[in-house]
Amino acid sequence: QVQLVESGGGLVQAGGSLRLSCAASGRTFSSLFMAWFRQAPGKDREFVAAISVSGARTVYADSVKGRFTISRDNAKNTVYLQMNSLKPEDTAVYCCAASPYGSSRYKDVYNYWGQGTQVTVSS
Repeated sequence: QVQLVESGGGLVQAGGSLRLSCAASGRTFSSLFMAWFRQAPGKDREFVAAISVSGARTVYADSVKGRFTISRDNAKNTVYLQMNSLKPEDTAVYCCAASPYGSSRYKDVYNYWGQGTQVTVSS
């Protein structure tokens, strides 16, 4: 089993920045592919970014490319999402997810999920 706990969400004005963290426990973190998803009220869960086990490869949704950066620190068992130039449409609950098999834009690939952290961007 893997436990994931997100932190770092909050209320920010448009154009501002936030850094989300996701701490993992219960399994060797360096063997897990990690990703961030988000879900706005009334909408489906949406892929945001994913990162390989070493951190060498990353992939982003078009809507956040150039503004968000995913990274990981395997020594700290933590994955991060740096969010810059935030827009009101980025408002959502952000969840991290883990998979021992591979990284993907598709949520069904991920076995483990955190509870999420709320990000609200005001205009």
